[in-house]
Amino acid sequence: MVQEVRRTIFRHGLAFYGTVAFVAGFLGARLFATLNPRVVVVQNGIHFHHFWYGLAMVIAAGWIGIALSNVWLGRNLAIVFGLGAGLIGDEVGLLLTFGDYTSNITEIFFVAAIAFIILATLLSRGRKHIEKEVINIGWRERGTQIGVFLGAFSAIFFASENWQIGFVFIGLGILVFLWGFERKRETTSLRSLASELTEVSPA
Repeated sequence: MVQEVRRTIFRHGLAFYGTVAFVAGFLGARLFATLNPRVVVVQNGIHFHHFWYGLAMVIAAGWIGIALSNVWLGRNLAIVFGLGAGLIGDEVGLLLTFGDYTSNITEIFFVAAIAFIILATLLSRGRKHIEKEVINIGWRERGTQIGVFLGAFSAIFFASENWQIGFVFIGLGILVFLWGFERKRETTSLRSLASELTEVSPA
């Protein structure tokens, strides 16, 4: 029996719907809980947090999306899935700390989730450009980039008055940057010399 193999296609429209719904669900739940901190659903001593509703939405949307293939339905399921993920994400801090809704873990999760979505979208849309400008570069230029990153990252330690660590990072960044810059300049000079010799040499 021959099975049809289909090429994997990244559906940017559905990802957009899901991402917008995720942000709306997260911010909406956070705003409502902040404005109405005493509004809770308790039944027979059980506190129904809104992550339960989000979990039900994610499971239902995922299962229906697996079982049925329909363009119109897919758009709506993406919205439901994103909203459910937003409701779950809003209570990540509560889940990981077993009760602290105000934990800053939730904000960290939100930023990380958005960053992941952006990076995944960029990789799917511009893989060739990213390979050319990010992956397929020499170690010398990579050294200058690492040096710049370390130097800029030291600002975190200076801002928190960890002067020793800050100076270590900025010093290391300068050294790595200079190493990469010198090697890059040396390579460029050698290439220029080789080019001139090629032009001067007889045919």
